[in-house]
Amino acid sequence: MGEVESIRMFLTVAEQRSFTAAARLLGTTPASVTRTVAALEDQLGVQLLLRTTRQVSLTSAGAAYAARVAPLVAALKEASEETRDLQKVTAGSLRISAPMSLGIEILPTVVRQFSIIHPKTRVSIALSDRFVDIVEEDYDLAIRISGPPSDKSTIWRKICPCPRILVASPAYLDEHGKPEQPEDLTRLECLSYQDENRHETWELSRNGQTRVITAKGRFSVNNGDFLAQLALAGEGVALLPLFIVEPALKAGRLTQVLDQWSPPETWLTLYYPPYAQLPLRVATFSDFFEVYIRETWEGASVINR
Repeated sequence: MGEVESIRMFLTVAEQRSFTAAARLLGTTPASVTRTVAALEDQLGVQLLLRTTRQVSLTSAGAAYAARVAPLVAALKEASEETRDLQKVTAGSLRISAPMSLGIEILPTVVRQFSIIHPKTRVSIALSDRFVDIVEEDYDLAIRISGPPSDKSTIWRKICPCPRILVASPAYLDEHGKPEQPEDLTRLECLSYQDENRHETWELSRNGQTRVITAKGRFSVNNGDFLAQLALAGEGVALLPLFIVEPALKAGRLTQVLDQWSPPETWLTLYYPPYAQLPLRVATFSDFFEVYIRETWEGASVINR
């Protein structure tokens, strides 16, 4: 491994305060990270990191070294990007964060077709339903289903609307009754999307009226496909993106409820770190992704509702 890569690995450990977390970000093993940093320390003749059972921290020498080399590594990365961009080369790695359900639904085909056209681009995808800080975790872009960003440091690009609807199984509605007003949901089992132990609230609007309902029930899960399976099993009402539940709706296995009431608009979006200019490989993938979505979902109810 070259010296620059060794330094980059050391900086990642310092930022994450963990060999394991650094290895996960870099796509390697904790043992490999440990050996590389130890070799760098031997080469320099100083201890850069303090290892404890709970975390890793910089020594005073490590902090001074990190302060000197971090700008150099960043500048070298930028120079490499600019050189590739000038030559219209998309070679390099592309780290993408995406939600689990959407990623499984569309990304295998997207990356397979993208790699045929751009074989020199290595694509690494992390699927997670948690909110990912793409700056802290060093992603090139993130695919999300969301409203406007609350983090003003990121850049976002709308691709298409991603409607959400309330659904339940016909059997559940036969047994418990179909809600006529949002308030009726309070007597039903609501299958909520839960993140970090927060109750989900459903904001529903119609003709200028808005109702806010706390989605309470026996189950809460941080994955849309899981919630859809619970709804299919007759466990309650769920608020889900249409692309997840549309096949079950068409098959009659799920029924839309309160179809005159709509949740806040969400979009399929691309999020970027605060680039001064998008690297060519990021811009190229973004354009490819948008064209793919518009060609495959154009005219479909998943984006035109």
